[in-house]
Amino acid sequence: MFKKPKDQCLSNELLSKHTSWKVGGPADTFFTPENRDDLSQFLKLNHNKPITWLGNGTNVLVRDGGIRGVVISTKKSLNEIKKEADNTCRVEAGASCMDLALFAEKNKIGPAAFFSGIPGSIGGALVMNAGSFGYETWDFVESVEVIDKKGMIHHLNPNDFSLSYRTVHFPFPLWFLSCRMKFPNSEITTKSELKELRDQRIKTQPLSEDTCGSVFKNPEKGHAGDFIERAGLKGYRIGGSSISTKHANFIVNEGNATSENIEDLIEYVQEIVSSQFDVELETEVRIIGEKLSVKNK
Repeated sequence: MFKKPKDQCLSNELLSKHTSWKVGGPADTFFTPENRDDLSQFLKLNHNKPITWLGNGTNVLVRDGGIRGVVISTKKSLNEIKKEADNTCRVEAGASCMDLALFAEKNKIGPAAFFSGIPGSIGGALVMNAGSFGYETWDFVESVEVIDKKGMIHHLNPNDFSLSYRTVHFPFPLWFLSCRMKFPNSEITTKSELKELRDQRIKTQPLSEDTCGSVFKNPEKGHAGDFIERAGLKGYRIGGSSISTKHANFIVNEGNATSENIEDLIEYVQEIVSSQFDVELETEVRIIGEKLSVKNK
């Protein structure tokens, strides 16, 4: 059996403590590695168990029944950013997207200000090709360092993945450890640009409330938030969750929401938008874990 210090390997850890929506049941085992070797050793000893990866806990809805097997969190580790050459840097998966934007401004590389609009980790951004303000994460990725379920480390390039809008298909089950990013020589990230984007987010998004970021992908034509608003759903509530009155593509935990409330609201929005506009909204947020059984409700 793999033994680690108590604060690194926890049993029945509530995932509501580790997600931006502040909902989610317990993980059988919750593991925070100290470094690559730590992570590799853990995977080698536990690869036969179900493994779920968790970054900053944004863009994910963990159901009330929790997650069986092991949840590995990189939020407190693997979070370094290093400049390697002009306009090139190595970013570890646990670093936040905001940290990358600030690093880029400090080191005069760019265009990376858009990362300040992604509420999550670089690992999560790589998983879903996250983007904002017209840019996407993989636009700037030269290579990636990944680890497989048996703890083996591999080095891959973008051609090894199938990439599209908010979607990345992997060549095999893996998790990102770091990526090498190269930005154009002609552009830098400036303080004024970061401030402008921050002010725009404050004006248009419910940043002070408990959300996961954008819930739905934008359809081919139009924006998800516009369809939801036109359907008259701003402010609509189920239990302790509601559609933000500031931006309709955000769902807010008003303080006492359950995962079931949020998932029911997601499904209701999809149903109404489909019936009114014949538009099928796909979730950008990942929904994982088990629902509570009737006897446990």
